[in-house]
Amino acid sequence: MSTEQYLVRKYGPLMTLSQVAELFDRSPDGLRFTIRQDSDLGRRLSAEKKKLGRRVYFLAVGVARLIDES
Repeated sequence: MSTEQYLVRKYGPLMTLSQVAELFDRSPDGLRFTIRQDSDLGRRLSAEKKKLGRRVYFLAVGVARLIDES
């Protein structure tokens, strides 16, 4: 099973900030700080971020790609 298949099966196509934080073993506030920084991880996670109303989600496919390329 690929990383993408695993994430989509476990979380669905969209992941919340807290789910991504759990995946990267960070607190949600720590992940928010990382996304705001001008770092490679911050830029790449920010590119996978989608807003639906006031809520922020991340594409599971993009997060899986980020994990596989690391």
